[in-house]
Amino acid sequence: MVVLAGGVGAAKLLAGLVRAHPPEDLLAVVNTADDVLLHGLHVSPDLDTVVYTLAGAVNPDTGWGLAAETWQAMDALDRYGGITWFRLGDRDLATHLYRTHRLGQGADLAAVTAEIAAAWGLKLAVLPVTNNRIETRVTTADEGEIGFQDYFVRRRHDVAVSAVRVAGAARARPVPGLIEALGAARLIVIAPSNPIVSIGPVLEVPGVYRAVADRRDAVVAVSPIVGGAALKGPADRLMRELGHESSAVGVARLYREVAATLVIDETDAGLADEVEKAGVSCLVAPTVMDGVESATALARVVLGCAPATAPA
Repeated sequence: MVVLAGGVGAAKLLAGLVRAHPPEDLLAVVNTADDVLLHGLHVSPDLDTVVYTLAGAVNPDTGWGLAAETWQAMDALDRYGGITWFRLGDRDLATHLYRTHRLGQGADLAAVTAEIAAAWGLKLAVLPVTNNRIETRVTTADEGEIGFQDYFVRRRHDVAVSAVRVAGAARARPVPGLIEALGAARLIVIAPSNPIVSIGPVLEVPGVYRAVADRRDAVVAVSPIVGGAALKGPADRLMRELGHESSAVGVARLYREVAATLVIDETDAGLADEVEKAGVSCLVAPTVMDGVESATALARVVLGCAPATAPA
């Protein structure tokens, strides 16, 4: 099974999937377009959120970073007037130091990610969508085009966006083995991540969109929009600002070429007919994951969407 993933929402679903399905049979393909170079370090927020969550080490209050973190390095950096708007905890820094060191030695991001996942005791495979550098860039009215973390963290995603692009995507190549894995997977899951800036960059890496679309009947997506709003982050605002309806129906329209089924929350049960009219089969279930039990229950719903027969 292959799961296309962003950060917090995807990590929660994956935490349920590893309890409802053999983790050795799971491949998480994670967005890297929000990676950032900071203090000379390569930071991969979505990859780390997935790893920390599945290891049971994530900060439960934020859904990212490490629990029981300390901040002495950031406090010391602040004394010098350094960049501290992107907070990196003391133990989290070790992950970025290791990643940057290994990349500097010539290892690719996929290999380093596998090493980090193994160090945290994970049994599923976690891969970046590409080993190449890609970067989400957003256009704002006041400042023009800025980097994603500048928009998301420094400006707290509180500025209107008129365009989004993934720099470097056209030249990127999918991580080795990904296209073959998508072709062989019994089920492909699009996690409840931001369709624009989390799943969008994954699908934009050349070859990935076509590989997923070719398996459309085996693809199930989980809507990240519940009751017209995102549970976390700016997905709802981004959809509206870029001309999409901020609803489960809007998600269905975005995914209808690549996913045959969309799981929507019970809150949106009244939209099921509109989702179906958008060309996507609709499944209504509780999708708000407020703990491991609810995440596992949702995972079982998703697993139930697998075709009866494996791909030829």
